[in-house]
Amino acid sequence: MVQSVDGIILIESQILDTPELRLPSAVPVVFADGDTGHRYANVDIDQAEGTRSAVAHLLGLGHRTVWHVAGPRDSYAARRRAEAWHRSLKDAGAVAPPLLYGDWSAASGYEAGRALAARPEVTAIFAANDQMALGVMRALHEAGRRVPTDVSVIGFDDIPEAAFFPAPLTTVRQDFDAVERHCVTLLLEQIGGTDTTRQASVAPLLVVRDSTAPPAG
Repeated sequence: MVQSVDGIILIESQILDTPELRLPSAVPVVFADGDTGHRYANVDIDQAEGTRSAVAHLLGLGHRTVWHVAGPRDSYAARRRAEAWHRSLKDAGAVAPPLLYGDWSAASGYEAGRALAARPEVTAIFAANDQMALGVMRALHEAGRRVPTDVSVIGFDDIPEAAFFPAPLTTVRQDFDAVERHCVTLLLEQIGGTDTTRQASVAPLLVVRDSTAPPAG
């Protein structure tokens, strides 16, 4: 049995092929964590600002550059964070090192971390989420490189476990409750008759803990 709905909130964590995206034209739609080309209302964390704050924090501690373990290529959030990382380093006059990719999992962060741990010039790493940061930290530990004494690590999300990592994780907090509230507000506006494709952005917050420090020496 087909049931009617008043509106749809769609979380677009992966990049969708827009021409193949077919939604009911008469149903109000709000996207979260996506990029609809302004065809639909959209709510997202300010990924660029969160990344800028992470990179600025590490550079401000005295690190010459920041290595990045990015999320998957088919993720809007990962793409925005990688672009903002590169732009932030360029704006600061720092050289952007080669980019490494993961899939959001701790296992992929661990593999990237093994590669980074073998490079003595690496002193600061920005992982695109906390799970990959955890994997990076495990790989650094196995290689005998201490966090944050030898290498600073920063993540993104502020998952509940982040404060309880072996080195409590410095990370960028995303306010998902605020995203949900904005999504519902925009959807109710459309249901009430307002034709809106407004784009709402939620500010992130840098949470500084014990996984970041000035470079040794």
